[in-house]
Amino acid sequence: MKPLLGTLYLLGMLVPWGLGDDRSRVQHRQEAVDKTPWKNLETYSYNRYHRMEEIYQWMNQISEKHAEVVTQHFLGMTYETRPMYYLKISLPSNNPKKIIWMDCGIHAREWIAPAFCQWFVKEILQNYKDNSKIRRFLTKLDFYVLPVFNIDGYIYTWTTDRLWRKSRSSHDNGKCFGTDLNRNFNASWCSIGASKNCQDLTFCGTGPVSEPETKAVASFIESKKEDIVCFLTIHSYGQLILLPYGYTNNKASNHKELIQVGQKAATALKAKHGTNYKVGSSIDILYATSGSSRDWARDIGIPFSYTFELRDNGTYGFVLPEAQIQATCEESMAAVLSILDDVYEKYWYSNSAGKMTSATVVLSLLVSFMHLL
Repeated sequence: MKPLLGTLYLLGMLVPWGLGDDRSRVQHRQEAVDKTPWKNLETYSYNRYHRMEEIYQWMNQISEKHAEVVTQHFLGMTYETRPMYYLKISLPSNNPKKIIWMDCGIHAREWIAPAFCQWFVKEILQNYKDNSKIRRFLTKLDFYVLPVFNIDGYIYTWTTDRLWRKSRSSHDNGKCFGTDLNRNFNASWCSIGASKNCQDLTFCGTGPVSEPETKAVASFIESKKEDIVCFLTIHSYGQLILLPYGYTNNKASNHKELIQVGQKAATALKAKHGTNYKVGSSIDILYATSGSSRDWARDIGIPFSYTFELRDNGTYGFVLPEAQIQATCEESMAAVLSILDDVYEKYWYSNSAGKMTSATVVLSLLVSFMHLL
C-alpha cells in the first residue's frame, strides 16, 4: 500500500499539500517561485531552491542518467503519505564497502540544506571518473543521501509558512501541528533542550521515534549501523560543525579525533571563500539538545557523527539568498571531502600501511635467512 501511495504521488494523483494546510497564508517570497520550470538534468539549476516535486523529478532523472552508479530506494512514508527516497551512489565491487550517510532538510525552513545535498550528488557524479580522490573514496565507500528528510514540512514552507520548522503531524486533536524531528530520536529523549508542548518549536513528539519520518530513518540506520562509518546531517544556520553531545557534558570516546577531523574540515571550508566555522560539541558552542539524530548515531556506534550548520550567521538566517547557494555549497563540499579523506585514511590507508609493514618484516626475515644459507 505504501509504495502504491508513493507512486500515486509521483504521478500527481495525490494532493501535493497536506493536512491542516491553510493556503491563504502563503508567505514565501515570489522570487522563489516565479521561475521557468526545468525539463531535464541539463537545465536543472543547482543555484536555485527547488520545490519538492522538482526534487522528486530530479532524483528520478539522476538515477536514470547515472544508472551505473546511482540507485533510488524507498525509505518510508511521511505523516501526510508522501514517499521518502534516498539515493545510493556506489561503484560496482565484489568487496564489502562501508557507508557514508548524509541527510538534509530535517528542519523544513532550512532550504540551503537540501540544496547542498543535491550539490553533493551532482559533484560526486560529475567528478568521480576524473577525480582520483573521489574515485578512491568510491572504491571503499558507498554514499547514501536523503535530500529532504522533512518532506511535509518542506512543502509547507513553499505553500504556507516560509519559516515553518517542524513536521506536519497532528497533535492534541488537531489543535497543533508538527514535531521537531531532530528532538525525536532516542538519545536521552526530551530530557533537555526540547519540549513536550506540541505548540513549541522544539516539541519532541509523543515518545522516542514517534514520527513516521524519524522511524523510517532510524530503522534503516539501525539495519546498516555495522557498516556506517560516518553520519552527516545538514542544517542551517550558524556556520558550525557540531559533534556529540547535546544532552550531556560528557564527551564521546573519540572526542579528540572528532575535534581534529572537524577542525581540519573547517580549515578546508575557509580556504574556499574565507568563511569561518566553529567546531565543537553542541552543548559547548551552541546549546543543549536531546533527541538529536547526530547524538543518536554516535550512541549506536557510528564513529564519525557531525551536524553541519551552514551559512550564515544571522544576516539572512533561514532565508539565505539564492545568490549564496553556490559559494555555500562549494565550501561545504570542501569540508565534507576533508572528513571523507580522514575517514578513508583511518580505515584503509592505516590498514594497508600496517599490512605493508608486516610484509616488509617478513621479507626482511626471509632475506636474512637466505644470507645464513
